[in-house]
Amino acid sequence: MKRRAFLAAATSAFAAPAPIGKRERMMQWLAGKTDPNYTPAAFFLHFGPEFKNGAAAARRHLEFFRQTDMDFVKIQFEQTYEHQTFLKTPADWSKLTLRKIDFYEPLVQTVRELVKSSKKDSLILMTLYSPFMCAGHCATSPVLKRHMEENPDAVKRGLEILTESQMIFVRACIREGIDGFYMSTQGSEASRYGGSKIFSDYIKPSDLVAMNEIQRSCPFNILHVCDYVAPYANYDAVLDYPGHVVNCNPVLTGKTLAPQTITTLFKRPFMGGLDRHGLLEKGTPAEIAAEIKRVVKSAPRQFILGADCTVDGKTDWNRLRQTIAVAHSVGR
Repeated sequence: MKRRAFLAAATSAFAAPAPIGKRERMMQWLAGKTDPNYTPAAFFLHFGPEFKNGAAAARRHLEFFRQTDMDFVKIQFEQTYEHQTFLKTPADWSKLTLRKIDFYEPLVQTVRELVKSSKKDSLILMTLYSPFMCAGHCATSPVLKRHMEENPDAVKRGLEILTESQMIFVRACIREGIDGFYMSTQGSEASRYGGSKIFSDYIKPSDLVAMNEIQRSCPFNILHVCDYVAPYANYDAVLDYPGHVVNCNPVLTGKTLAPQTITTLFKRPFMGGLDRHGLLEKGTPAEIAAEIKRVVKSAPRQFILGADCTVDGKTDWNRLRQTIAVAHSVGR
């Protein structure tokens, strides 16, 4: 009897450790405990119109997470403001309707269902567009730009309404148990308001209302400096924005930043490394694998492989799974 007990104890002592789950792995990564043989990775895309919100969106996000084997769930923001035809002058921005919780409920349902089904396995993030980006949904980009330049104080009232609405949504997501946000900012691009008082005095303050509260409340937030509209000359205007991780395009007007340079500039880990329009979209598996190895080898110890923005919605999920699998097998 004693011999059997001894053998059982010995077998237990040398048994392989239980595999680490994605949630635990990412929490360790955030704490600086990186695995030298594993690089986390994640990519995001928009799903079809039937998967925008509610239970259908929750199921689709979970399918995508499992099929691609990415390292956390990031929910797409699909409950955007509709175009407002009455915005003819800067003064009209004060007439925006304050969207309350009923407007966001379909997307809050997506959060609720993913938290219930998947939080034990994965960190779950919600995408958040800045008030300035939401203003761009309300009016065309040229109209918004003209109004900001004509009378930014008048447009500010619209940004305040959008910010108040945004906070209703943010607090609802936090109550439901979201782990963080993928916080998008625009406006400081070279051809828009980079280096200007319009950005520093009007756009940036509206950005920071939700971002600061999110940073106080959530363990995993990604600052996304979005170049969907236009490229940046530099990131000086947003270096002090909150976020545990930064995701941005390393290609600026006139130069390309190395992953280590971005990490140093923002004083936090960098997520990215692959051009959504480059090899990730058009390269062969061998070309993509070679590029991933090059990027990872040149990146800091704390690094997440990803794209510079959302990838094309038609991208083959298996292609993304193969890309992520390479990252998971590449160490430093």
